[in-house]
Amino acid sequence: QEEGEAALTEAELEQRVEIFLSETETLWMLDLPPALVSTEAEEAARVVERNKVYAEICKAKIGSEYFEEKMVQTISGAAKTKEVQCETITMAEKGMMVTSWDLDNSLKASETEPAETEEPRAPQGKSSKSPPAEEQGQDVAAPSARGNIGHFCPGAVPARSHQEKESHSEEILASASLQQDLVVMERILMENIFQPKLAAYRQIPVLIEPPVTPYTKKEEAEEEEDEEEKKDEEKEEERPLSDPKESPAEGAGASLEQLWKYRCDLTSGHSVSSMAWNKVNPDLLAVGYREFVSQDQKKGLACCWSLKNPMWPERIFHCEHGVTAVDFSLASPNLLAVGMADGCVAVYDVRSRGGAVLLDSSASLNKHKGPVWQLRWVEQDRGATGGDRKERLMCISGDGRMTQWFIQQRLDCSDVVKLKRTESGKKILPGERERKSEAPISQQAAGMCFDFHPEDTDIFLAGTEEGHIHCCCCSGKEQILGTYRGHKGPVYKVAWNPCSTDTFLSCSADWSILLWHRDCHTPLLTFTSVTAFVHDIQWAPKSAFIFAAVSERKVEIWDLRVSIFQPVLSCAACPEGNLSSILFARNAPCLLLGDSSGQVGVWQLHNLAVPSPDQVWPGLIP
Repeated sequence: QEEGEAALTEAELEQRVEIFLSETETLWMLDLPPALVSTEAEEAARVVERNKVYAEICKAKIGSEYFEEKMVQTISGAAKTKEVQCETITMAEKGMMVTSWDLDNSLKASETEPAETEEPRAPQGKSSKSPPAEEQGQDVAAPSARGNIGHFCPGAVPARSHQEKESHSEEILASASLQQDLVVMERILMENIFQPKLAAYRQIPVLIEPPVTPYTKKEEAEEEEDEEEKKDEEKEEERPLSDPKESPAEGAGASLEQLWKYRCDLTSGHSVSSMAWNKVNPDLLAVGYREFVSQDQKKGLACCWSLKNPMWPERIFHCEHGVTAVDFSLASPNLLAVGMADGCVAVYDVRSRGGAVLLDSSASLNKHKGPVWQLRWVEQDRGATGGDRKERLMCISGDGRMTQWFIQQRLDCSDVVKLKRTESGKKILPGERERKSEAPISQQAAGMCFDFHPEDTDIFLAGTEEGHIHCCCCSGKEQILGTYRGHKGPVYKVAWNPCSTDTFLSCSADWSILLWHRDCHTPLLTFTSVTAFVHDIQWAPKSAFIFAAVSERKVEIWDLRVSIFQPVLSCAACPEGNLSSILFARNAPCLLLGDSSGQVGVWQLHNLAVPSPDQVWPGLIP
């Protein structure tokens, strides 16, 4: 014991002393927080909610035009001090005389010769050729300007070649994202341009943005009252044309108003041969085009038009020969059947953007030898739905054959009916000898058109070039059930009435339209108002009385309730070409007219009362 330190007494030594041991403060040398949180932790619910909010923010930014996805590296390396020794980068300024022909020569040289890093030497007596100004990084002067052009050229940065820039720009133009963005932009522009016409087609009011001007409260109230009165007047004027309860105004006759035209540079000079709506999408229209120059058929087109863009088709299918018939499938709405002037039948998939043919009959031994004037997908079992629905592709050709096509690995067909020429049916007068007629060159009668019965898919009508209409049956021993004689020229179109299924119409090159009954082999009515070929006819979709017909220079609307002698509407064709085909819109009171100049006009019908489909013809049916 040191001196000065008091000695402990016995009582102090026996006293109990408590000593507590504790840890020192923890010194954190490295702290890496975990990226995962246990589901049993207290903050687990808060982390899950935060992740949901972040996922929604990312999902919302994908469609934004200000969002751009990029990859970055966020790990920052440790700072290091590094010393190097190098030569000083020198900056040089150069100047030269540049003329317009120097610029032109240098641009041509950059397109033909590979880019070089060193500047070529100029030959004696000629001005030196320099790389393009945009590659050197200098400002481009006007072609006619002369003078010194100065620039700084760091030697460490190589210039990009002209070929690299062109390839990079081609990659951008061919990218799928740019194509999709252009489609969206195109849709927006078309909607802005055709919004009033499309609204009239859809039978919805046209949206007009009012001008923004400061108003007082009194003026605002008066403006609102005027707008309500205008809306009431527009509602009264914009009544649906197909409502049977509404009647047209007194003294107001039927009229046509053109909304727009389906046309582009590709279809110019071609003639519209046929049109068909898609069975599922009523806004998609298929149009077939053919071209005749000095009676020689050239290449044809099959285009799919959409209401979203009346100025350019959605799909374009180039065909080796003129297209004479088109039709969409109902079981597979993406399949488009196309008939051609050389007798070939092709099937395209409209979902494909390449335009390649899916199936072709060019390799078939049973293919048609004449033009396929009409084809149609016909349902075999109309009661089936969905995948159980079966179809058959039927065609009629100028070689006198009605065929059924089988879609397997390749297209092949079998004959349903062979149309043969029939005798004229002239009665021999008493005392007159029967003349021996010369044998025809071909025993086959060229088929021009056909139409299947709306209720019985085994019964169909077939029009021939000699002017006869045959009622045929697909099943049974007797294929031809009867023949209707009344036309003096080729029958261009036959059409069953969609509401009164025992009657049908036919049009011919003899300038006439005939109304027939199934049980009567003589026409009930004859409609003749123009001295020209009647190329096409069609019944209104929901009417037993109204039909439309087109000749070369006129379109006519007939309403048999009003008159059986004169059409209720007759309009002249556009001066660009002759009318060739007609088609009613499925979901609007509109009419589509195709002409020989490659245009398909969409016309709206006004003041035409459509009757109920339950009404029948009094006194016309025997």
